[in-house]
Amino acid sequence: MTWWRHPSTVVEAAGTPPAPQQKALSLQRAFLGLDKCNACVGTSICKKLLKDQIRFDWWMSPDTTLPLAEKQSFPGNLTDDSLSWRPVVLSFLSSPRLHSSSDRSICRSVGRQGPCSIEAVLRVTPRFQSLNQSHLLLPHIVKGLAPPLLRCPSQRLLDRVVRRYAEVVDVGSIQMKHFSERDKLRLLYTLAVNQQPLILQMFPGTEGWPFPRYQGSCGRLMVWASSRPLWGLYGSSRELIQRVDVAYQLLQITQGLGHNSLGFLLYYTRLEEDMFGLLDDQRVFITDASSIGVIDLEQGFPPDPPSQTGSGGDIFSCLGQGASPCLRSPPCSSVRPTQSLTLLCTALLPRLLLTERGAQPTRLPMEGEAEAGRLARDVPLLLGVCADPSQPDWRIMAAVGSLMDLLKPMRPCNPRYTYRYPECRYNQDY
Repeated sequence: MTWWRHPSTVVEAAGTPPAPQQKALSLQRAFLGLDKCNACVGTSICKKLLKDQIRFDWWMSPDTTLPLAEKQSFPGNLTDDSLSWRPVVLSFLSSPRLHSSSDRSICRSVGRQGPCSIEAVLRVTPRFQSLNQSHLLLPHIVKGLAPPLLRCPSQRLLDRVVRRYAEVVDVGSIQMKHFSERDKLRLLYTLAVNQQPLILQMFPGTEGWPFPRYQGSCGRLMVWASSRPLWGLYGSSRELIQRVDVAYQLLQITQGLGHNSLGFLLYYTRLEEDMFGLLDDQRVFITDASSIGVIDLEQGFPPDPPSQTGSGGDIFSCLGQGASPCLRSPPCSSVRPTQSLTLLCTALLPRLLLTERGAQPTRLPMEGEAEAGRLARDVPLLLGVCADPSQPDWRIMAAVGSLMDLLKPMRPCNPRYTYRYPECRYNQDY
């Protein structure tokens, strides 16, 4: 039973919505964060929620107290025609607890100990006033914000943020003349709290980037295409060949983030296994882009000394970090070309290619003892070089190249891997 019904199906003598529906609507607005807009992401997908085209447990029974309300993300399903459904991820910009903490800090910044109008407080800040008076998103406006996307932003990068921003009607211009004051506040709030929806819009999977499709937002909730977690591959002997394929894709993705036609270096500031997922065609995607840093290789960046407090410590600087110290990623000048590869070889590839003890690689079903012996001998050595930050960049890159050469011919080629089948039968480059 859903909370929303077409008016023709509701029979009420008084002509007013029944009290349970009013309560449900109020609960849902609060759950989504719509009552806090325009300190939110946007409203581009609210219509699908109202039309019951997005379903998840809490939405189906909003009068039930569920632990779901304390989670930051959870699975759901979305449809465009009410016939076929596809899995999606629904996620808040930050956890409900952090949102509450940030909202309280916003109110305290103007001397209010209790609830206040979050939007009204943010609208009068110098940072927002500067944005509201500009037709461009300029570097000084985002200076000091915590997300790594904004650690050293060039004008070209910020122009791409605006051009791809999907929460406004007219997309495609770097000028914000068509942005209302409401649109600008939503954009600034999203930039300050969580870059995830912006990265998915700036670098879409439809253009070859390894990110899932961004579906839209409603309040503080955002929706994107779902995938399977990588941890499902661990410990299963029948998934050993797939581990090799996943490891190769991870290396390929990481290299592509650093070398692309746009001239942007995308790099990992941290790496955890839940950052990645598998689609049905066995492609690997980066599902959590909240910790991806971006450096403009064409325009470069000005000197940026390390900072823990942001730009003057205004209220936007630490939104989404709760009561914890406001930390920013290291300056862009400290990012090495091999930083992402080193993190990958340290945190994730050993779990895919080595045994639990880390002594020998998992035995793979393959033809020929020579290949098996080379895998057992070379993988630990190559991972050791790749994971060692004291090694020079050229040596790390050489080790990665050798590892990819070793893994490439071992990848499976069958109908299960539709992202490269049947091309892999005729062309070894796939």
